[in-house]
Amino acid sequence: MGDHAPAAVEEYDYEGLPPNFTLAENMAAGAFAGIAEHTLMYPFDLLKTRLQVINPSPGGLYTGLTNALSTISKAEGVGSLWRGISSVILGAGPAHAVYFATYEAVKHAMGGNMGNEHHPLAAATSGACATIASDALMNPFDVIKQRMQVHGSVYSSIIQCTRTVYRNEGLAAFYVSYPTTLCMTVPFTALQFTAYESLSKFINPGKGYDPVTHCTSGALAGAFAAGLTTPLDVIKTLLQTRGTARDAEIRSARGIVRAASIIKQQHGYAGFFRGLRPRIITTMPSTAICWSSYEMAKAYFIRHQDD
Repeated sequence: MGDHAPAAVEEYDYEGLPPNFTLAENMAAGAFAGIAEHTLMYPFDLLKTRLQVINPSPGGLYTGLTNALSTISKAEGVGSLWRGISSVILGAGPAHAVYFATYEAVKHAMGGNMGNEHHPLAAATSGACATIASDALMNPFDVIKQRMQVHGSVYSSIIQCTRTVYRNEGLAAFYVSYPTTLCMTVPFTALQFTAYESLSKFINPGKGYDPVTHCTSGALAGAFAAGLTTPLDVIKTLLQTRGTARDAEIRSARGIVRAASIIKQQHGYAGFFRGLRPRIITTMPSTAICWSSYEMAKAYFIRHQDD
């Protein structure tokens, strides 16, 4: 191989995409990243959902992350930590394929791949566009996932859950949290992509493929974005799990403002940060895995184009 591979990568800038990098290859890299991220970190996502639920059933009250993990494992079995994962696997691949394909297309169109300059606006805009497109596809799967994650869930499969929710609440139930999701994920993604691009360029000015850089930048960017958007995540969880709530006020909640009002009335401002620690703990390795997987897949396709 000698010095051939590095020279070829430098020619079109690894952080961008080579001219003949196809949409299918980009989408395959994104799908691989999404499935890897969500599958490996799923138990922590379930714990986050359980801790965020407002007025849960008596058996679903937890004092913290460790208590939740211990209680669920003992009372429901370790396997319950994976309830609803099939919904994520089905949705994450296509959603992340769309996510990264949109990200790269918008970033390229805005000149984010040109030269060695930093392009925070291109990174933020491409991230926002990516999440709007992917969340439209992923939101129904996310609703099904959280309905199956809550304590006392009566759903045994994603098919049963889908049919029951549709029959009892209609198609709108799968998208009632979509505006809230966008209000959370658009700033989350804009913050994450901007932080990731900035950290990557700071840690690795040469911009070559470096797993340590991608992993570290991904983790730190994810933690930063997750911490700032936790209040919106709590509102989203209330709206997505309202159909399982015992509280009539929560069951009838419609929209961001009403959901926020309920949280404030029942738990004060501290209620908006329920599940903060598991959210950050989940997000850091999730974004590290996601970016590392995506960059690895991208590097694989680039290397094979050179061969």
